[in-house]
Amino acid sequence: MEKYKVPYEKLRLVINDKKLGFSSTKDLACCQDIIGQERAVEALKLGLEIKASGYNIFVTGPVGTGRTTTVKYLLERLEKSMETPPDKCYVNNFKNPDQPKLITLPAGMGRVFKNSMDDLIEYLKRNIPLVLESDSYQKKRQIIIDDFKEKSNRMVLEFEKKVAKEGFALQQAAPMVKPEIVYMMEGNPVKISDLLFAVEEGRVSREEYEKIKEKAQNLNDELNNLFKEIRNLEKETRERLSSLDKETVKPILEERLNEIKEKLKNEKVNEYLKEVEEAILEDLSIFKKEKKEEEVPFPFMREILPGDPYLEFRVNLLVDNAEEVGAPIIFENTPTFKNLFGTIEKVWDARGQWRTDFTKIKAGSLVKADGGFLVLNALDVLLEGTWYALKRCLRTRKVDITAYDPYSLFGVTALKPEPIDINVKVIMIGDAFLYTLLATYDEDFKKIFKVRADFDWTMDLKEETIREYANVVRTIVEKENLRHFSAGAIAKLVEYGIRLGGRKNKLSTRFGIITDILKEASYWAEKDNSELVLDKHVSKAIEMRDYRAKLIEEKIQEMIDEGILLIDTEGKVVGQINGLSVYDTGEYMFGRPTRITAKTSVGTKGVINIEREAQLSGKIHDKGVLILQGYLRDKYAQEFPIIMSASICFEQSYGGVEGDSASSAELFALLSSIGNIPLRQDIAVTGSVNQKGEIQAIGGVNEKIEGFFEVCKRRGFTGTQGVIIPYSNIDDLMLKEEVCEAVKKGLFHIYAIKTVDEGIEILTGMKAEEVHKRVKERLRELAENYKKFTAVKEEK
Repeated sequence: MEKYKVPYEKLRLVINDKKLGFSSTKDLACCQDIIGQERAVEALKLGLEIKASGYNIFVTGPVGTGRTTTVKYLLERLEKSMETPPDKCYVNNFKNPDQPKLITLPAGMGRVFKNSMDDLIEYLKRNIPLVLESDSYQKKRQIIIDDFKEKSNRMVLEFEKKVAKEGFALQQAAPMVKPEIVYMMEGNPVKISDLLFAVEEGRVSREEYEKIKEKAQNLNDELNNLFKEIRNLEKETRERLSSLDKETVKPILEERLNEIKEKLKNEKVNEYLKEVEEAILEDLSIFKKEKKEEEVPFPFMREILPGDPYLEFRVNLLVDNAEEVGAPIIFENTPTFKNLFGTIEKVWDARGQWRTDFTKIKAGSLVKADGGFLVLNALDVLLEGTWYALKRCLRTRKVDITAYDPYSLFGVTALKPEPIDINVKVIMIGDAFLYTLLATYDEDFKKIFKVRADFDWTMDLKEETIREYANVVRTIVEKENLRHFSAGAIAKLVEYGIRLGGRKNKLSTRFGIITDILKEASYWAEKDNSELVLDKHVSKAIEMRDYRAKLIEEKIQEMIDEGILLIDTEGKVVGQINGLSVYDTGEYMFGRPTRITAKTSVGTKGVINIEREAQLSGKIHDKGVLILQGYLRDKYAQEFPIIMSASICFEQSYGGVEGDSASSAELFALLSSIGNIPLRQDIAVTGSVNQKGEIQAIGGVNEKIEGFFEVCKRRGFTGTQGVIIPYSNIDDLMLKEEVCEAVKKGLFHIYAIKTVDEGIEILTGMKAEEVHKRVKERLRELAENYKKFTAVKEEK
């Protein structure tokens, strides 16, 4: 058995801090590049630098490998060299107010445009009343008014003379009421309708009455024509006054508009300002008198009072890049529809209705990131339900801003702003499973995300990578204001990184976890009043990190100590073995032994997986059990059929079993049961097996060994206890120092095997050929017994 033992030197890779070439991180420079992610960095650079449509980037990799940090680092290096994108403004569409116009201006000029229009309004509010109150204007205006009065008075006077000549008069019943034609009878005015009384009294003949009535009708028609002419004259006068207003105001208006045109030099702005000029000159009434702002008791009530009378001349500065240098970088942490695509807000007006206008249009992250980069979390996008809308925008490269009202609680706005063309590079960060899901089930996904940047969770362990690791530590120390780390502390940290990486020739690139260890180690150094973080402080940080997360492990260990969970660590038992399993709580992994038992009898059901029958078994574990049947047939059923019923069970396992790492242990228990050969209980087993009897590598080997080690330590070492692991897992060993010391002292043993036969010899103390012979004889015996039984049954 000695030949199967793993040497002490291979149980853990120890980094010699004397060979690191520095005494502490004070001697090192900060890391200037991303380490361990060359493949992902190259993919990111490709995606970022190709400007063609569809070259958006999907970043995959485990959490903590620096995905977001790397993306941010590369973007910040690239942004300054890129052109600052233009400002975006929405303005009123005077011809169709429901479709606000988009105006794009160079960075910083949007603010100039907005301020210029606000200044224009203030200027006109002050100066239009002044020019319209000037002496020259008032004289011209009075001339027009006097001309109207003179013409209208003359027309009325001439008509009155004609009426009087015919014996009639004009009678005004009330102000602002059309005068009435009345007949002058004996010097007194009499309404035409009242003359009938005079006819009845005989004072006026019927014939004379008819003549008077006819004349009155003719005069009334002329009166109507007169008033029509006066109305036309009045209309003409209003037009003359309006023209006078326009002629008076136009010079000062054009002067200011020309100043704005000269500042901006934009064709679309010029078109808009022409419409502004026409609209202002068409209705000068809002500028003629300064309206005093209505006082309100509460600020929020301003929103429900009548709005800004000058609103149609305002500018909605949708995106202001005046302070930006280079391309924008937007990290959208909450990719809701409103946050991504923008919205059109509503306010409650004085009439109790929701209203909106072009100034309530708000930009989302896609518009803000135009000309730059938008970074999103893929899972958040899918959970928020914005994936299809995002995909549509990336495909069409346009954003249509609409009012976000998914339940239509406030009515649908009639506004349909002009769509915005966007040129934005979207970087989505997610895991490999999510990428595969989208690539498989969404036919458009690969058309719009043509670059995948896959982050590795490990990097090769070399002298230069250890130095890079130390440089990263130096950078984190600087950034987080931590205490400097000694060479010994760095060595201990590298060892921890090796364990996280899973192989002795690999280092973990999960710098999120490494950073946490650094912070906690610095804390313990501070508590210890140590100027430098030493190796003991790193060990303390790791130990306490595990301690905080190992409550479940300790509860399970207590149940084993108390005999609630049955585990034997001494003696030999037929059909029973200690398998090893791993539990992952999310932040902590630990191993524990599990009793596996096997029972055999005459029958035809083959190997029964009790976990599967109880629906507690996963597919991979089911496959492992089926492989056992293949091994048995290949090894023992070449001369006669295997006629046997056997059951395999993970005792006291109620939460489900998955994986095939216990298949070798199950096989050993099964062979023990068939051949009636006792197995050592002081040795636990882990390893996958194939149909040829070869032992295959498994995961979590360190945690599994340490789980059984803890049970043996609590019960007291016998000097014979140990664990059997696959030979191919030797390079994965990075065991805790106390386990290594126990192995060194001969208290605990670790065996590495390549085949089932090697495991048989360790567990039984017998030659593998002898075990196979006994198993084969027993299987032959079971087959013969079954044959005799069926023969007797047929005779009956």
